[in-house]
Amino acid sequence: MKNASKSLQKGFTLIELMIVVAIVGILAAVALPAYQNYIKKAAYSEVLAAMGSVKTAISVCAAQNTSNAITGCDTATVVGVTLPSGITSGAVNTITITSGTAAIVAKPNNFKGIVDTDTCTLTPTGVDSKISWAYSGACVTNGYVKI
Repeated sequence: MKNASKSLQKGFTLIELMIVVAIVGILAAVALPAYQNYIKKAAYSEVLAAMGSVKTAISVCAAQNTSNAITGCDTATVVGVTLPSGITSGAVNTITITSGTAAIVAKPNNFKGIVDTDTCTLTPTGVDSKISWAYSGACVTNGYVKI
């Protein structure tokens, strides 16, 4: 009598391979949009950093201003900063200070997923050392900053 021996399975079946491919596809479909959003937020952080130095300069100006008014710190000359204007490389295109309110308005370039319409406004309120800042614009609606 011949010994009945079991054949050993070598490798994966077609259905097992199809299941693995389907799982990898589902994971990629979920991860790719999250990754693209992360890239946009990282690129927009350059815009926010550029606004930060202007924000600090306005805060210092308001603290040193004898009338303690933010409205006296509404130009780059008074504040003592050089504002970027018309830069075509990187994320930041222009930053301006609004006359009368000292609000900082940043316009980005089309860069790593962000578009030039994703403007951000940083508006100060208060006087002296009690200045509070509020973001508004596309930077808030697109989730680039948390309010």
